[in-house]
Amino acid sequence: MPDLLVSLYSTELADLKRKADDVGVSIRPALPPELHLIVSWVRERFSENWASEVAVAFSRQPVACLIAVEAGKLLGFACYDTTARGFFGPTGVDPDARGKGIGLALFSACLQTMKTLGHAYAFIGDAGPVDFYARTAGATIIPAPDKGIYEGMLRSTPK
Repeated sequence: MPDLLVSLYSTELADLKRKADDVGVSIRPALPPELHLIVSWVRERFSENWASEVAVAFSRQPVACLIAVEAGKLLGFACYDTTARGFFGPTGVDPDARGKGIGLALFSACLQTMKTLGHAYAFIGDAGPVDFYARTAGATIIPAPDKGIYEGMLRSTPK
């Protein structure tokens, strides 16, 4: 999967924000006392690697993890500045809550936050849904012959 680049000054981000504003769930920064809950939630639904990145997001000031919450229930998360400065991700939505625009809202909120913090561009490393990112934010593929920052990363082996 390729790395992508998103200009945080693109006019497409204003369109993305308008679409994201209609989702109807609360998107907010995670609070430090929620660390154990969010890391466990991510580990159970996604992966140990993503849980590690969420833990790093909590070490940032401000916390570099946004969450989607509805009626006191965690529905999704999105991080930035975890694997590297300027990186968006990881991000995920509970399988039962998908298709409601929550991922779109988290993506938009993260990009807006990154812009506010002074980033001009966001990198999406090892991007999965390339078409989604290109369509919603004008992301472009970064031409690179290797896996970039994830090249040689240690990975868990199944037991």
